[in-house]
Amino acid sequence: MKFIVAKPDIFKTLSHLQSIVSKKNTLPILSNILIEADDNTLTLSATDMDISIKETITCNIIDSGSTTLNAQMIFDIIKKLPDTSEIEFISNDGKILTIRSNVSKFSLSCLPKDEFPLIENNSNNSKKITVKSQTILNLINKTKFAISNEETRYFLNGLYFNISSNEKTSNLTFVGTDGHRLATSSSLLNTSIYEIPGVIIPKKTINELSKLLSENYESIEIEISSNKIIFYIDQLILISKLIDGNFPDYTRVIPKNNTNDLMINRENLLSAVDRVSTIANEKSPSIKFKLLENLINLSSVNNENSTATEDIQANYDGNEIEIGFNSRYVMDILDNLEGKEIKISFNDNSNPIIIQEKNESENVYVLMPMRV
Repeated sequence: MKFIVAKPDIFKTLSHLQSIVSKKNTLPILSNILIEADDNTLTLSATDMDISIKETITCNIIDSGSTTLNAQMIFDIIKKLPDTSEIEFISNDGKILTIRSNVSKFSLSCLPKDEFPLIENNSNNSKKITVKSQTILNLINKTKFAISNEETRYFLNGLYFNISSNEKTSNLTFVGTDGHRLATSSSLLNTSIYEIPGVIIPKKTINELSKLLSENYESIEIEISSNKIIFYIDQLILISKLIDGNFPDYTRVIPKNNTNDLMINRENLLSAVDRVSTIANEKSPSIKFKLLENLINLSSVNNENSTATEDIQANYDGNEIEIGFNSRYVMDILDNLEGKEIKISFNDNSNPIIIQEKNESENVYVLMPMRV
């Protein structure tokens, strides 16, 4: 195997693959990336057995061949070479790979391709849709903060994704929850595509997908089967297992009887919550909202009896309510809203609230109260 490639081309691809490779693999081959050179196309692949990435680069292939190489090693070497470098890769027997660039030369030990797990990107009874990458990215960014990290509730360790369609439109929805807060974001497409029953995409896949889509502004293809989801992004294919579990019926979590509506400037509330929660800590993370006519009083007390309080003007004529929340959760939601004015709907001091932009229903956030 012998090929020559420009540093910017291969380094970009290696950066995509790098975070897929687990640093704690018991199988040495899973610490490697697969390098395949054939017909002026270089294909690099990585997998942790749950997520896989394959990406192709057009470059000067002199001799076809394949091998596998430690992902961290090749990434670190390429990263330190000058950005203008043309890099030559040579392997005569698949056991040693030589990398040359200007006066630099590295000879690295390899493992044969045969030991690398087969990455299959075909699914039985799958459905394939085409959608703008930025539509998916926006839905992910609005909801991923609410994904649970609690491993015992594994079915919450990802985002729920489904598509409902009629004759003329389709509605894409992503949902994340950790049991304390719920984030939903939807996008209405003026075209009818496949209706997709709900699937749960793992958190690691969501994080990798978010990084990849931030570099892409074109349409992507998504292929979904009963246990796998595949994203076709330019010359890259991201393949992931789905979480095998039942996501809770999130529509039942969204309150139906919250009639006390508060209208408030988002940035003013975010800044005030940030200030008042300065004294909060892990043992006492709560902040209390006291709703009065056209006024909110925010207050916080920590376990050392330090206190903070602040009043904010708001549009409110509902019942007087005192209710507490985790301050970090409140700020996470406010950070993910974009409108100047937001609406917060309350029922009483013990039921969850709804937070959304004043004139928009695509992004809906539900937050459970906590004792203060």
